[in-house]
Amino acid sequence: MRYSNEHKAQTRQKLLDSSACLAKEGGFASTGVDALMKAIGLTGGAFYSHFSSKEDLFASLVAQELARSVALLSELPGQGAEKLRQAFALYLNPKHVAAVGQGCMLPSLGSEISRAAPEVRENVEQALQTLVSRWANEHPQPELAWGMLAQCVGSIVLARMLATEAAQKAVLASSQQLLEQLLSAQA
Repeated sequence: MRYSNEHKAQTRQKLLDSSACLAKEGGFASTGVDALMKAIGLTGGAFYSHFSSKEDLFASLVAQELARSVALLSELPGQGAEKLRQAFALYLNPKHVAAVGQGCMLPSLGSEISRAAPEVRENVEQALQTLVSRWANEHPQPELAWGMLAQCVGSIVLARMLATEAAQKAVLASSQQLLEQLLSAQA
């Protein structure tokens, strides 16, 4: 049975979304094609109708996830320090720590991205440059944008490593306080 191009595009998008969630929760390398396809109700053989390889899927999901992250900042109201405060509040919260499959891919897949093909890492660098540029545009000291991003991502990694919610919240609060000091010092 032949499917329409629209159906193929919808299936591809479902596979991207589902794979991103599964990869963030359990790692991309350790999740097989059959498991990725089963999650959307298809067989492993259908995978290659949508992606040339598992690496192609990884590159596509990384690009999609980063585009979503960049778009999220653009959608926040306000400007300057207030916009960054909103971004930090969204990112550095217990719901983000708990919702591994729904959250930012950098804390979950950063180590896998570091081992990915050079093209994937170049695309990640380009997307992060875009994000950092947007953050820099909102702060009077643009050179701090990479540090703010690193603080956010590292805080989520660290919080997810901790066993108790109290310790996780302490990491998030400490990071919020540090970022607030950076924002307030320039107000």
